[in-house]
Amino acid sequence: MTETTIKKVNAASSPAGEMGQKYLVSGTSMAMRLWEEKAGSRNAEPTRREYETLGYAIRGRAELELEGQQVTLEAGDSWLVPSGAVHRYQILEDFVAVESTSPPARIHDRDAK
Repeated sequence: MTETTIKKVNAASSPAGEMGQKYLVSGTSMAMRLWEEKAGSRNAEPTRREYETLGYAIRGRAELELEGQQVTLEAGDSWLVPSGAVHRYQILEDFVAVESTSPPARIHDRDAK
């Protein structure tokens, strides 16, 4: 049977992950999360995730390195990190972005990896 229930999540009361991300609404095939990062706050080691990520930058600048490619993300930019791609972010200016993941990256699944 098709799910017909509205889900609403307020970012102010959303659970946070180990890297500071806020987990927003989640469905059966995708999920959203909010990133609010300070400049220089993250220069993570390259990682690989088993979900596809689509992102949209709201404010600030970050650098995305993906499989040897590098791009600067600025307000109004959107991006794709394919499932299984080795990538990392470096925050250049205070950065706010929203990401959608498929299959869903949920708080307990994500933080365990």
